[in-house]
Amino acid sequence: MQADGVDTAVETIAAQLNRGLSLEDLDGVLLAYSSHQSAADRVRVNFLLSKKVPQDVSQWQLQHGIATAVRPVVLPANPSLGMLGRVCVPLLVRGFRVGYLWVQQDSEEATPQAILRQLPGVRGELDRLASLLLEGNTAASEYRRKRESTFLAACDGTPGGIDELAGWSELHNTAPWQVAVLLARGELPGPFDPQASLLTHRTAALQATVGVRSVLFSAGTPTVAVLLLTGEGGAGGYTEILRRYDQELAKREGGDAGTALLGLSEQVPDLRDLPGAFAQARQAVQASAVDGGLGPVTDYRATGCYQFLAAGGWKLTSTKSVYFAELEEHDKNAELLPVLELLYDKNGSVQDVATQLHLHRSSVYNRLSRIRSIIGADPLNGQVRLELHLALKARKWSRRPRI
Repeated sequence: MQADGVDTAVETIAAQLNRGLSLEDLDGVLLAYSSHQSAADRVRVNFLLSKKVPQDVSQWQLQHGIATAVRPVVLPANPSLGMLGRVCVPLLVRGFRVGYLWVQQDSEEATPQAILRQLPGVRGELDRLASLLLEGNTAASEYRRKRESTFLAACDGTPGGIDELAGWSELHNTAPWQVAVLLARGELPGPFDPQASLLTHRTAALQATVGVRSVLFSAGTPTVAVLLLTGEGGAGGYTEILRRYDQELAKREGGDAGTALLGLSEQVPDLRDLPGAFAQARQAVQASAVDGGLGPVTDYRATGCYQFLAAGGWKLTSTKSVYFAELEEHDKNAELLPVLELLYDKNGSVQDVATQLHLHRSSVYNRLSRIRSIIGADPLNGQVRLELHLALKARKWSRRPRI
């Protein structure tokens, strides 16, 4: 979190309102407060000293609906807590809750109406404060970590995780669901730090999907980000998520934006099917990582034979294809197999292969002739073609990133 920027923003708002302010995150932890101390009640003084909202005060605040409010919430005075009346301003960025700003009434004020009249005048400053909080605080909060842990446990099939996820109010009436896995290509500079990488993916996914209505939740792991989706996002929506995700990763890791990939599961009508959907999304993004022909956004149903390779636990060392082994042995310069695979992928179009590889058509035909000589069979024959095409894809699958 940009501490200096947050402190300055709080002081600016306090000066315009001429009131004492305190800022807390979603866990009730003090993030900043104004130097303005007029009419500080016991709750405010204790909060500034302890840096954490006491349990009884938290319960009083939550019972007034601040956890779901999108507009300022008035809390009446509570003499038993030593608490004057105050107004809670939920801070949201494109619909995502990032914290709470508390504005205390003066002791002589009977109602909060004066505060409510002032707040529209600082709307711009409040939005800026919310943006600063989103930048660094929400992804690291205990509240956020617990929810991500629940979601990922449900994706892994933990019964307790699925049951807890089913209780989330924001998921009610949003079925069917899909799972998406975001994978950033390329190595991070320096030694791999799982905790730093987890926070990077968590924050990047959060930033990239805030305000995207089809994304119900996002979570990060040390290697990927996982999204829970509802409805039809459309290819354009996924492309925009990838663009923003790349930008966020580049901002945190240094360097230029890369080319992230997104794997998308089939829709599921029941949260108990979430583990299967997660496996599909993971396999789709793995297939995309090893097969550029699938594109940056890959539906599980479009992964073809990779579905069988993933289900069968195929290993490169288990291949018994004589034809493929012979071609590998004679293709040290990678001139033959890439042409053959592309020819299979392009439905036998020599012109398409020549165009994509910047070769003359005669060069493609010459390489096909060499392949026939090596294996003693026609690589375009039905059974031979099936065998070699599957072997080529299996080799790629063996090189998939482990997630």
